[in-house]
Amino acid sequence: MLPFPSSELIINENGEIYHLGIRPEDLTKKIIIVGDQDRVTKVSSFFDEITFKKQHREFVSHVGTYKGKEITVLSTGIGTDNIDIVINELDALANIDFNTRKENSTKEKLEIVRIGTCGILDENIPVESFILSEYSLGLDNVGHYYQRETNQELTHLLSEIEKQIKLPKFITPYLAEASSELNRRFDSKEVKSGITIASSGFYGPQGRTLRLPLAEPKMLDSIAEFQSGQHRFVNLEMETSALFALSSALGHEATAICVGIANRRRQEFADNYEPKILELIQYVLDRI
Repeated sequence: MLPFPSSELIINENGEIYHLGIRPEDLTKKIIIVGDQDRVTKVSSFFDEITFKKQHREFVSHVGTYKGKEITVLSTGIGTDNIDIVINELDALANIDFNTRKENSTKEKLEIVRIGTCGILDENIPVESFILSEYSLGLDNVGHYYQRETNQELTHLLSEIEKQIKLPKFITPYLAEASSELNRRFDSKEVKSGITIASSGFYGPQGRTLRLPLAEPKMLDSIAEFQSGQHRFVNLEMETSALFALSSALGHEATAICVGIANRRRQEFADNYEPKILELIQYVLDRI
């Protein structure tokens, strides 16, 4: 087994991974990721003890304990491009020996849960609902760069989606699945679940238009109206496709649970959703 060269695995003089700025010994197996840097402090405020803090660029890391569980909370910033960095570097921290630069013979399986906000696509789901992602349809391109295994169910569902929804002609979507093990833990009567759209931007890629017209004006309506058996699209955000695709390919468990802050079909927005975010943080910490 050849060592990973310094151009591919970049480790600084303090033994820290290039972007996240943390060392293998700083990481726990249970990880909560959030987009917003300020949300890291909101999560760690629930910890019984904080044992480590670090910020490098937009990546803020806190490590601590909650009811006996060791947990890392990490900000990713916005978008699947940042998720590509975060998941690859978390896996490197867990599964590569930084002294020899070689892959560890025994692999660590991480549990990664995204807490965030999202837009709602189902007009029957009220704003401030908790929404758990079962699958993510990637309208970004990150998942296409990696070799990933698929199965008959994913292949069939993606085929049905491509038949029914209207996308700009140059977009090739991919489908990734959340961890069923984690989803069983986070599902409850308080939660809505379904397929999530992961977009590569906030405006046009999510069907919003201000001064620029859309290439496919009916995209959002066609997504909201999709149905295949029990499968429906429930929400859209900007991270889950890469999170699910890369985590599953690397052997980690990952899911996402968000507060729906805007119902796009009803054109409603939750003006003060921070109390609901705190409620979701508590919900996740009790189940992670």
